[in-house]
Amino acid sequence: MWAFQVSPPPSQQLAFFPKHHAASSLSFTPAATFRPSSLSVTSNPELTIQNNNLIQSLCEKGKLKQALESLNQEPNPSQRTYELLLLCCIRQNSLSDGISVHRRLINDGFCEDSFLATKLINMYSDLQSIDHARQVFDEISNRTIFVWNALFRALSLVGKGEEVLIMYRMMNFIGISSDRFTYTYVLKACVSPESSSISLLNKGKEIHAHILRHAYETHVHLTTTLVDMYAKFGRISNASIVFNSISTKNVVSWSAMIACYARNGKPFEALELFSNMMLEGHGLFSPNSVTMVSVLQACSSLAALEQGKLIHGYIIRNHLDSILPINAALITMYGRCGELEKSQSIFDRMNNRDVISWNSLISSYGIHGFGLKAISIFEEMKRLGFSPSPVTFTSVLGACSHAGLVNEGRMIFESIKDHGFYPLVDHYACLVDLLGRANQLDEAAVIIQDMRTEPGSKVWGSLLGACRIHCNVELAERASRRLFELEPKNAGNYVLLADIYAGAKMWEEVKRVRRDLELLGLQKVPGCSWIEVRKKVYAFTSVEELNPQIEQIHALLLRLSMEMKERGYVPETKVVLYDLEDEEKERILLGHSEKLAVGFGLINSGRGEKIRITKNLRLCEDCHAVNKFVSWFAGREILVRDVNRLHCFKDGVCSCNDYW
Repeated sequence: MWAFQVSPPPSQQLAFFPKHHAASSLSFTPAATFRPSSLSVTSNPELTIQNNNLIQSLCEKGKLKQALESLNQEPNPSQRTYELLLLCCIRQNSLSDGISVHRRLINDGFCEDSFLATKLINMYSDLQSIDHARQVFDEISNRTIFVWNALFRALSLVGKGEEVLIMYRMMNFIGISSDRFTYTYVLKACVSPESSSISLLNKGKEIHAHILRHAYETHVHLTTTLVDMYAKFGRISNASIVFNSISTKNVVSWSAMIACYARNGKPFEALELFSNMMLEGHGLFSPNSVTMVSVLQACSSLAALEQGKLIHGYIIRNHLDSILPINAALITMYGRCGELEKSQSIFDRMNNRDVISWNSLISSYGIHGFGLKAISIFEEMKRLGFSPSPVTFTSVLGACSHAGLVNEGRMIFESIKDHGFYPLVDHYACLVDLLGRANQLDEAAVIIQDMRTEPGSKVWGSLLGACRIHCNVELAERASRRLFELEPKNAGNYVLLADIYAGAKMWEEVKRVRRDLELLGLQKVPGCSWIEVRKKVYAFTSVEELNPQIEQIHALLLRLSMEMKERGYVPETKVVLYDLEDEEKERILLGHSEKLAVGFGLINSGRGEKIRITKNLRLCEDCHAVNKFVSWFAGREILVRDVNRLHCFKDGVCSCNDYW
């Protein structure tokens, strides 16, 4: 944001369109004061045309200073001349020259030209002077829809979604009809950073109804924005309906729907849709960088290494491997698939890096449990002059948490304010998780109590998760009460509390929580695991019956269980939230989705091949123990990534050192 503090003499102050409004309170010193030459306004028309052509030509060649000098000698600049001058100011990133052109524009009587007002708003917006853009709008009375749209665009670019919605209501009130550009900006306003409330989903649906009523649904750009809006609210079914209604899809609409799946826990569907896009496109359009980033995110979520390698090959063949977001996504994909050396290699080969690239590498080391390495990368990043972003601190604090680096995490948290911002809710959630895992629950509770802002569900959720690890019933009840208020429809919080009660053998309390779940009509998110075998991804749930090899898998797991017991394995039956006999609990444990995926991998992969699995929930203690045993006597390396971190099981040992 540009700030103007200097107040020049009144003769140098600029009042935008003073004919209709009071002079602005904003003031500044212009870079140059134009003094029209002594040429009469009735000078030779041919000379005027020549001068305008000269100015326009200089603008098109990027010679702004020469164009401004020529403007000073021309008493009759045309509308086209002013348009190109303003565009040239944008390209040269010169706010001061833009202000000077604006002054001359007013002096020449263009103060009610709505076309040039639109161009002025766009210029000030692109030059990051939103206050001046808003002032141009305020001081023109001839507001066509194009002027309103220019202001909506300006406000959207700086994330002022709430203000866009307020102005939109005002526009409707005075009877100005919206066009497809208006609807696009207003839909984006519904999901801007400062307008993230779920209540705005209804506003988005209302705009959708207006679009249908005015027959704008045939515009692919607008319908793509609708897909993106629903995606950001997690409304996958709504987004899918809009996407399927698009008769002529382009790469942007396909990419929006792929991103919707990838970012809302549907990575399998994202890869499937990408495959359909490539088949249905028939070579008419190619995936762009946005498509590639979303597909790589889906591969990351599924630990689908072979799929990721195929995508990487496509990226290289199509010369997309120099694009920063794609490289960051590749670093993350390889890191989350257990190929940390490949992540480091991609990072090392990058000619240019941004903060997102560094964040991806820090996060990759973090989920592997290499906290000290993540911290060293963080320090190197700062030494080379990169300013950490809020995401950087989330990544490095998460790395400290996975590695149990309590003192280091505390110091990093305290250093956040040294970088120009205060800790955000995500940072507090990481700190609470760090302390909680280390069984410093009392300190974590005090930190929550002393927070500058409302803790929110992430912070309380971190505390509840830590209470599960250390079976702290009292704090768990406190955290769950707040979570039930903040997330009344999140069944996971109830399940976690029931799990804590079960660990304390408080079976009556377990039954009470289960009754509450039933009365509220909430259902536990079923455990699901994915495994990639021969470049195909397979999904398993705890009630899997569709896989044709399911009986063979069950038989293998039963035999492995018997062999493991002979070698000292004792099933962790406490993770079963039912008051049942141990034999029945063991049967339930053998049906966990990650065990089914491991069994499938043992049957269908060759000796020595790594087994890679992704789990949508936290890895339970029993599955963790079983994977250690299997890696030992089957001689297989097993990678399991759950919602917390990546576990690498080899020779009977896990890389997490049983700390997760």
